[in-house]
Amino acid sequence: MASLSERSLKRREERRHMMGNMRIPKLIPLMAVPTIISMLVSSAYNLADTFFVSSLGTAATAAVGVNAALAEVIMMAGSFLAVGANSYIARLMGAKKDKQASQVLSTSFFSAIFTGGFVMVFGLLFMEPLCYLLGATDEILHYTIDYASYVLYAAPFMASSFVLNQCLRSEGSATYSMIGMMIGAVLNIGLDPIFIFTLDLGVLGASLATAISKLVSFLVLLFPYITRRSLLHLSFKNIHYNRDIVLEITRMGSPSLLRSGLNTIAITITNNIAGAFSASALAAISVVNRVMRFLVAAILGFGQGFQPVAGFNWGARRYDRVREAYRFSSIVGVGVISAFAVLLFVFSKPVILIFTEADLEMLRIGSFCLRLQCLVMPIHAWGI
Repeated sequence: MASLSERSLKRREERRHMMGNMRIPKLIPLMAVPTIISMLVSSAYNLADTFFVSSLGTAATAAVGVNAALAEVIMMAGSFLAVGANSYIARLMGAKKDKQASQVLSTSFFSAIFTGGFVMVFGLLFMEPLCYLLGATDEILHYTIDYASYVLYAAPFMASSFVLNQCLRSEGSATYSMIGMMIGAVLNIGLDPIFIFTLDLGVLGASLATAISKLVSFLVLLFPYITRRSLLHLSFKNIHYNRDIVLEITRMGSPSLLRSGLNTIAITITNNIAGAFSASALAAISVVNRVMRFLVAAILGFGQGFQPVAGFNWGARRYDRVREAYRFSSIVGVGVISAFAVLLFVFSKPVILIFTEADLEMLRIGSFCLRLQCLVMPIHAWGI
């Protein structure tokens, strides 16, 4: 036990030294690259589903896209707690208050499971009205219900995975959080063709593949906490809904909640407008949203690599490093995303053609919308 404690103490001090002393231009990429990869891989979940389901026709493609709003609702349930916990934990660890940081982790984790469970029960009870609300039409309703079914069962694991993922990053374990997300995504991509085509489950198979891979990813991210290999301790005993924890998580998580909430509203309104026009328009919007998630995921990953660095150094009262981290992240983040946006603008039609070959209306609307999204990406990147 003594040697285990010594190794844990040594690991904790090494991470403190890294977060408080490593050069910012080296530290933020070190934290951000694994996070960016995990965010990109996470986006591959939905894009893989869209790619494989697109072979079933335009209606099936549109149905998977409609469920993007459902995914945003689940994300909203978890990201509010996850981002708020990430920020507060990083500051507490910078101030060497590890016990309180473990309380923040446990409180956020179990709250996320409860919130995700509420979304699951509500969605299953009101499945059909929910699908219509998210933008489904009579033509694609059965596909939409098929895809939403298993995804809803996975909602508690999806919401709490956000917390585990963010909290691993806040203590400097960005690489392990990346591994957890990558295992789930690779499994999803492997299961999609098996369930959709080999077992002939269609859209229902895509939903089942997503749910299984989300569960596996959750278990991988949970592993370092249940085996006590993390710096923080996850336990029922550490649940504390005191004023400081609730206030800090709410303050720092609210921007993420508002962003996810507004994004959900925007997707829902756009789906309803496009669905009233045609299934091709709805499918085009769905594909564009999934493709743009890659660029958004990259800048979110970069921002989440910046966040624990800023939080730790704020807690350690190294405000000069906080300012330097912000300047570095703003310049690099906007510059890189702008370059990719230009590339995607130029090749918008070939990108949409990956998801359709015969639907010319879907190609026309999709390429136009993709270019419009690219024009505003630099501003969006700086906002994040």
